[in-house]
Amino acid sequence: MDVFSDLIGWINNYLTYVLVVLLIGAGFFFSARLRFVQFRNIGEMFRLLGEGASHKKNGISSFQAFCVSTASRVGVGNIAGVALAISTGGPGAVFWMWLIAMIGGASAFVESTLAQIYKTKDGETFRGGPAYYMEKALGQRWMGILFAVLITLCFGLVFNSVQANTITVAFQSVYGIDRFVLGCILAGIFAIIIFGGIKRIAKISEIVVPIMAIAYILLALYVIITNLSAFPAVIKLIFTNIFGWQEVGGGAIGAALMEGIKRGLFSNEAGMGSAPNVAATADVTHPVKQGFIQALGVFVDTLIICSSSAFIVLISGAYTDPSLAAIEIAQKALEIEIGGWAPHFLTIAVLFFAFTSLVGNYYYGETNIEFIKHSKTWLLIYRIAVVGMVIWGSTTKVQIVWDLADVFMGLMAITNIIAIFLLSKIATAAYKDYAKQRKAGLNPTFSKNSIPGLKNVECWDEPKTETKVS
Repeated sequence: MDVFSDLIGWINNYLTYVLVVLLIGAGFFFSARLRFVQFRNIGEMFRLLGEGASHKKNGISSFQAFCVSTASRVGVGNIAGVALAISTGGPGAVFWMWLIAMIGGASAFVESTLAQIYKTKDGETFRGGPAYYMEKALGQRWMGILFAVLITLCFGLVFNSVQANTITVAFQSVYGIDRFVLGCILAGIFAIIIFGGIKRIAKISEIVVPIMAIAYILLALYVIITNLSAFPAVIKLIFTNIFGWQEVGGGAIGAALMEGIKRGLFSNEAGMGSAPNVAATADVTHPVKQGFIQALGVFVDTLIICSSSAFIVLISGAYTDPSLAAIEIAQKALEIEIGGWAPHFLTIAVLFFAFTSLVGNYYYGETNIEFIKHSKTWLLIYRIAVVGMVIWGSTTKVQIVWDLADVFMGLMAITNIIAIFLLSKIATAAYKDYAKQRKAGLNPTFSKNSIPGLKNVECWDEPKTETKVS
C-alpha cells in the first residue's frame, strides 16, 4: 500500500505542475482574447444574478444554477483547505489564490458559455457540460466519455466520501456522535434530495447556499472589524511572502505559489469542467448570461469566501502552530478570535458547507452518466453507489482517496482545457453578439443563426423576441 500511495503522490505532484501551467496559460489567453471580460462586466454579472433570482422559469433559473454550482465549489476546502495552504505555503499563498480566481474568471466564462450553447433538452430542464460540447462541437465522443468517467469518479464518488468524512469527524470531536450513525442519517437525507432530481437539488441549494455564505462572511467581517488595527499588517504579510521563501529551508521552493494555486484551483474549479454541468441547466435567453453568472461564482468562492477564511487564520496567528492540522487550525483561529463557542459554530458551518457540496457533486456525476448512456438502471446504480460512498466515507480514513481524486481531477481538467481552447472562438463570437445587443439597449437573445456556421446546436433553433432592457 505504501508503494501505491507513493506512486499516486508522485503522479499527483507532476500533474499539479502541468495543471498550473495550463490553467494560468489558459486564463491569460482567454482574458486577453476577451479583453478581460471578467473585470469589465462585474456590474452586468450582478444585474444578471438579480434578474435570475426574480424571474420565474419553467426549468432552472440562472440564479438556481449559480447556487447549485456554488454549492459544489463552496465546501470544506474553503475552511480547512485555506488553512492548509497557509500553514504549508505561508501567508503568500493567499495572493496566488486571488490571482487564480481573477484570471480563472475568464476560463469559467468560456466553459459555461459553451455549455449553454451545446446543452440538450431534458424534460422541463436541460443538460450539458464539457462532455456534451466535446461531442457536439469537436465531434469527439470518446473525449466526452473520458471526461464523463473522470468527473463521475472524482466528484460523484470520491469527493463525496471525503465531504462526509469531514462532517462526521467534526461532529464526533465536538459532540461525541458515533460516525457511522451520523453517516447513515446523512445518507438518508441525501438520498431523499438526489432522488428528487435537479429541481429539488436547485431548490435546496437556492435556500442553503446564500444563508451559509452570508453567515460565514459576516463572521469574517466581525473578526476583521474587531482587529482592524492588525488588518494592514495582514495584507503586508501576504504580499511580502508571495513566493514563500521562508519555507525554502524545508525544501519547498515557491511553496506559497504552489499551495495557493492548488487551493485556488481546487476551490473555485475555474477551467476544470465541473461548473459547466450546472451552468447548462439554466433557462436563459442568451448563453453569455450564464457565462457571466459562473464567472461571478469564481469570484464569490475565492475572493470572498476563501479570503474570509484566510483573514481569520492570519489575524489569529494559529497557522504558526506546527502541531495543528488543517481543520484544527481553523478551529483554533476561531476560538482565539470569538471564544469557546467557536467549535460549535465551525462544526455547523462544516455541516452546511460539506452537505451542499455533496448535493452539487452528485449532480455532476448524474448529468455525465446520462451522457454516456440514457438508462434508468445505470442512474439507479450510480445513486446507490453515491449513497454508499457517503456511508463509507463517514467512517474511513481517506487520504489515499484524496490523492486518487486529485489525479482524476487533474486528468479531467487537462481534458477540458484542451477542449475549451479549441472552441474559444465560438465563446468569443457569442460574447460579441451579446455585447452588440446590449449596446443597442436590448435584452440579448440567441439562436443558432447568431453565429455563422454553428453546428449541432439543439436548444437554440427559434430566435426569441428582442426586448428593450428595463
